[in-house]
Amino acid sequence: MAVKSVTREEKRPRSFYALAIFFALFVVFLYGPVVTILTLSFQGPSGGLTFPMNGVSLYWFERLWSGRGTVDIGTAFQRSLMLGLTVMVITVVISVLAGLAFRKKFFGATPLFYIAIASLIVPSIVVSLGIALEFRIIDDIFRPVLSSIGLVSRRGNSLGLFTSGLGAHLSWTLPFGLLIMFAVFNRLDKSYEEAARDLGASNWQSFRHVILPMIAPFLIGIALFGFTLSWDEIARSSQAMGSTNTLPLELAALTTTVTTPEIYALGTSVTAVSFTVIFGTLAAFVLLQRRRRRRALAA
Repeated sequence: MAVKSVTREEKRPRSFYALAIFFALFVVFLYGPVVTILTLSFQGPSGGLTFPMNGVSLYWFERLWSGRGTVDIGTAFQRSLMLGLTVMVITVVISVLAGLAFRKKFFGATPLFYIAIASLIVPSIVVSLGIALEFRIIDDIFRPVLSSIGLVSRRGNSLGLFTSGLGAHLSWTLPFGLLIMFAVFNRLDKSYEEAARDLGASNWQSFRHVILPMIAPFLIGIALFGFTLSWDEIARSSQAMGSTNTLPLELAALTTTVTTPEIYALGTSVTAVSFTVIFGTLAAFVLLQRRRRRRALAA
């Protein structure tokens, strides 16, 4: 006679439901403001800054992007995009080079490491003020020489998008890139490189065909960090940009002057770019993983 096994369904404790409710409230608290701003940005021409909504339209987006609003979003968008891409490329390159350098011990490696990540601890506004002061001093030193050969900028100082502004953003993105690459190279098995050299590969060939494919997914992560941190940065940009405003700075300035849903439309546009970069990077990562699996199966 066969004995049927009865599966006893265990009841979840009350703590599970309490934690589930807490997590749901946390998600609402985290993304509720974003959803609210996104919703209010689609108000009609007579809409205000609060609920209830007065109609649904794309009026405020059209006003913003057509140049009829209070901010030249096209120019500010271009500045932020170019600066973000520049910061992204420089962050990836320097992080990889630093990661390769720190694989071998050298004199002063530990103090240099802590100096490199110190800007994560120092308040952002202090870093911004320090970089602005540094570039003003540099500008005062080199201005007589540059003016003699006609290379002084129209603003008359070195505060700008790709000088002090670039330095301020790199002081924020580079520590993250360095920490990621240090962790990656510490876990990287050196036997693969040694095998490549035994087969006659040069140092460049070993890096190009062995190391780079192995660290490529992490480079995508560093690139994502570099662009998004630069794209959203305000505090480090506030003192180091001079008269050149990026899109986040324009958005911060509008919070005290604009009383229409135009500011919500601008916030939605900035958020849309951030999410586009994030999901685009994730898609690139998935395609890269599929490509590596196909190569492995083909081999």
